[in-house]
Amino acid sequence: MLAGDRRAAESLLAELLPRVRNLVRYLRRGDQDVDDIAQDALMAILRGLPGWRGEGTFKSWVDRVVAHTTFAHLRKARAAPSPVEEEDDDLGESVPSTDATPEAYVFRRDMVRLLDALSDEHRQVLVLHHVLGLSVPEITEELGIPLETVRSRLRIGRANLRALYEGTPGRGKGSP
Repeated sequence: MLAGDRRAAESLLAELLPRVRNLVRYLRRGDQDVDDIAQDALMAILRGLPGWRGEGTFKSWVDRVVAHTTFAHLRKARAAPSPVEEEDDDLGESVPSTDATPEAYVFRRDMVRLLDALSDEHRQVLVLHHVLGLSVPEITEELGIPLETVRSRLRIGRANLRALYEGTPGRGKGSP
């Protein structure tokens, strides 16, 4: 696709960076390691370009690569003993999309904050289903968990996210 053209690769990566970084941030609680995972995902995208068959949209393929890379990092982090991590609450480093309105950007930042309050299990299925558009069977395959577990996590995750959203100041049941 890029046939060794360095400028084309740089241009593609620059265009994909906000999408990749935001997706990693949605899947990963807190901002720690987001840049490292995003960089690994971009490298996986470049390595995988020759194998992309053109089935589905390019963005869907990119999202899948990012999800696989992120989950591999999360599995590796769970397996390795690590010192106590401090939660990084600096959401200001989110990369805004060039086509997003300021209101949409603020809404996404608020949603990331709310997603951070959910368990990793609920957060991941919600992002895979509602952000990436994966079906329940596809999530089952991606996460390696039973179908009913995915359905349960989606149901509970939605309910918890809704409760958090409605509890946000200025977002009560009577608010727009």
